[in-house]
Amino acid sequence: MTTTDPPPLRAAVPPSEDAAGAVWAPPPVWVPTRALGRAVLLTGLLLVLGVALGRVDLVLLAAPFAIGAAVGLRRMPRSAPELRIDADEEHIVEGGAVAASVTVANPDVIAYDLVVLRTRTSPWLRLRDADRPFAVSVAPDAWTAVDLPGTARRWGRHDVGPAAARVAACGGLLACRPVVVPPRGVRVYPETEPFAATEAMPAAAGLVGNHRSRRPGEGGELAGVRPFAPGDRLRRIDWRVSLRTRDLHVASTLSDRDAEVLILLDVLGEAGASGGVQGEASVLDTTVRAAAAIAEHYLQRGDRVSLAEYGASARRLRPATGRRQYLTVLEWLLDVRADDGDQEQHVFGAHNVSSDALVMVLTPLVDPRAADMLAGLVQSGRYTVAVDTLPAGAAPPQRNPWTPLATRLWRLERENVLGRLREHGVPVVSWAGAGSLDLVLRDVARLASAPRGR
Repeated sequence: MTTTDPPPLRAAVPPSEDAAGAVWAPPPVWVPTRALGRAVLLTGLLLVLGVALGRVDLVLLAAPFAIGAAVGLRRMPRSAPELRIDADEEHIVEGGAVAASVTVANPDVIAYDLVVLRTRTSPWLRLRDADRPFAVSVAPDAWTAVDLPGTARRWGRHDVGPAAARVAACGGLLACRPVVVPPRGVRVYPETEPFAATEAMPAAAGLVGNHRSRRPGEGGELAGVRPFAPGDRLRRIDWRVSLRTRDLHVASTLSDRDAEVLILLDVLGEAGASGGVQGEASVLDTTVRAAAAIAEHYLQRGDRVSLAEYGASARRLRPATGRRQYLTVLEWLLDVRADDGDQEQHVFGAHNVSSDALVMVLTPLVDPRAADMLAGLVQSGRYTVAVDTLPAGAAPPQRNPWTPLATRLWRLERENVLGRLREHGVPVVSWAGAGSLDLVLRDVARLASAPRGR
């Protein structure tokens, strides 16, 4: 029986300097330009011809080139230029001003003859002259900034950059390798559309807020008069009713509790084209702006607000109150993206929703799974309101002569879906800003106050 040699094993540590031979070194920062190459080539050629032909005039003709190169290279840069992108970190809203700049610093003792700067920006940041290169010069141990003022056209996280700079020094004989810096993020918050709902909430769960609960408890809103029971406080006795009935009765009140509002965003797909803050609104534009407006309205009244996505990511924001929650909501909305359809969708059902929460579903009702989810929430007894976010003129691009007919059939099918949802008790209302949800909230509140069958 013969044995084979084991395969060679790779060393666990890198070889030493002697074993590896030459040690890797980073490429030089400053490299000669073509101008320096031409000067050296022309000087050498004239000197060779002058010596070979015995002509002094050719040697004298090469002297200016040699002297100019020597004078230009008498002091050479040693370090690379420093490039930085600055962008506004303040609260920027759609349509607001954005202040960005690109700064190049010279840490060397010689001046930069020419610095060519260029940067890329998000198409939703309209910065002045951001699509062209800038040429500046920088003195020794100094810096120069190029301002890029502009406006933000759409909500989201946008980038200023990346930026690149190419520097020439020593009379154009040396050039620095391109210096590239990563982009700088700019947060643009959605424009809050005016929204105000004067109707009461259907139910509540906390201990603060302006909306009254439908549950009995300690509070200031009268719910009725009932017979005295062990544990009732004496100050709750209604003496007028007690004297008339000859039995003790107490005044029953509703507890002062806050309402929990869950804003559910349907991100299964996108429809319509976004034109920015002053253009047409897509489904995501309407959804994000409506969610910001609804959250601001209820948070200002002390109610608890939470957000969730109906899609592959299934992101969720816990319920809370106050201004901090409002800022968290705005930050959370910046990351809303439409699903690409490649990932498996997560199931969202009634088990993800509190039994006393008001669920506002912002959906275009394009995907049939959204209609099934709405019907399931209502059948489970959750207080649900469907807000239609599909733009009025949304239509697919004209691809062939059958596109208008197919679009018409799709709209008819969508109207049938809306009718079936209303038959199942799902209130559907189109988003129209202030007061658009008052009527449907009034109906939901009435249904919540009615006795439930067991």
